[in-house]
Parts: sequence; structure tokens; C-alpha cells
Amino acid sequence: MAGNLVARAVVEVPASADEVWSVLVDPSARWMVGSRVSSTYVVGDPITFDGEWEGTPFQDHGEIVEVDRPRLLRYTHYSPLSGQPDVPESYHHLTFMLEESDGSTTVTLEQDGNGSTDEVEHAEGLWRQVLDALAASVAPDAHP
Repeated sequence: MAGNLVARAVVEVPASADEVWSVLVDPSARWMVGSRVSSTYVVGDPITFDGEWEGTPFQDHGEIVEVDRPRLLRYTHYSPLSGQPDVPESYHHLTFMLEESDGSTTVTLEQDGNGSTDEVEHAEGLWRQVLDALAASVAPDAHP
């Protein structure tokens, strides 16, 4: 069974929480490692991630757990590319927290269920890239 170490990544976006949220839930945005993210964003409904990672097509999936627009989005996430079986113990929870202050929004992403510090470091590197892509999608002029 997976451990419960938490990976955390943070990015500052020069935009309102509403603007960040709109991109976060926009199926045409490609901030999640280039994948198409689809959901109704209603608690209990599915969320899917269709894309390609290093030349391999994938479809990750999960379920919406909590929605508090535009402050919090939490869902489960499972990737077949993890090599783990599709059972509840193989799912992570991804929690996006948006905190707006002075026209800017701090986005914090946490992933639970990591079994080692190596897994945490790997996840944090990936989630920093994801948040940088999210920030660039929201405010392209602010990120080179």
C-alpha cells in the first residue's frame, strides 16, 4: 500500500483566482502535461486526462472529491503509466488551492499517497512543471 507523504508545488500567477480557475477547468487548456482534462466538476463525477507522455498515449482518470470555486478543487487521480493496479490504494488525491491577494493568485498543488521521499521529489518536479504551464496559460505575458 502507498505511503502518505505529501508532494507540494506552488506558483504565483498575476491574475485573479477566477481567471486561474477558468483555465484550470477549461478542457481546451493543455496545462496538465499537454493532456485534455475533462469533467463536469461536480462532486462524485469522473475526471479524465487524455494525452501523450514521452510518446506513449495515456488516459488517466479519477473522481471529483471537492469543489469550492474559485478557491479549491480536489480529485482522485490514477495513471495506468504508474504500473500500479487500478485499485483505490493506487490513487492519489490532487488538491489545488487558490489564494488571491492584490490581483495575484497563489496556486498550491498537493498530491498525497507518496510512499517515499524519492516519490515526493519526483512528483514535486512534475507538479512544478504543471503549475508553470497553468500560469503560462493564464498569463502568457508574465512567463517567458
